[in-house]
Amino acid sequence: METCKKIGELLCSLREKNPLIHNITNYVTVNDCANIILAIGASPVMADDINEVKEMVSIASSLVLNIGTLNKRTVESMIEAGKRANELNIPIILDPVGAGATKYRTETAKRIMDEIKLSVVRGNISEIKTLYGLETQTKGVDAAEPISASEDELTEIKEIARNFAKKFKTVCAITGATDIVTDGKALYSVTNGHKIMSKITGTGCMCTSLIGSYLGASDNYLLAALSGIVSMGIAGEKAFEKMDKNDEGTGSFKTYLIDSIYKLSKEEIIQRGKVYEE
Repeated sequence: METCKKIGELLCSLREKNPLIHNITNYVTVNDCANIILAIGASPVMADDINEVKEMVSIASSLVLNIGTLNKRTVESMIEAGKRANELNIPIILDPVGAGATKYRTETAKRIMDEIKLSVVRGNISEIKTLYGLETQTKGVDAAEPISASEDELTEIKEIARNFAKKFKTVCAITGATDIVTDGKALYSVTNGHKIMSKITGTGCMCTSLIGSYLGASDNYLLAALSGIVSMGIAGEKAFEKMDKNDEGTGSFKTYLIDSIYKLSKEEIIQRGKVYEE
């Protein structure tokens, strides 16, 4: 309850501050990410040309890096923007989409982690294991599928998250049916969300952009990561409830998801948040 109260208070603070969030993201979900940032109460800018990223990030409150549609041009832009953000102490979140699927993706994500100090890394268990150096399947566990089949496996994933956070000195957020968020010391589990979230493109990317929005309003990176994940989970539940009630499909679900973020309140977070500290 106390943690959810803090998340609710951060939501109110975010909407008062209206931080500018600089995104270098992928072209599949760029519009969804911009809209979800607006819905939560921040302001998005999608700038990825190397000639302006250093200047743009200098006026932003946080930087979101997403390698979903990877190409050489934007990789260099990410490195330039990230280094400038580090110089200015602007928080950065990395979404290593598909790390482990190809050598180029894995090497790019590792390069970003080597050359830039990251505030948060958010990925599925497959991506996080790849970056940590563990063997994993090419196709990771999707954000809305069960993180594991047993309590023992979930315990193992928590340990991976803790070790990842300690090794890379960042907040590690692993999303799945049970979301895990840790800075290497404190660890939170979140069970909000709905499995239908895996049936539309971009829920992971949108979650990352929500975390980026909260990062722009707080210097507590652990709380910011937790806030983005809880907000997305609650919105997913509400969107499904409305879709199901009206006997509609995934197109409506996506619209309701953004609506739910826009209408999200401190009171809803306190009432619906399923957050467990360990």
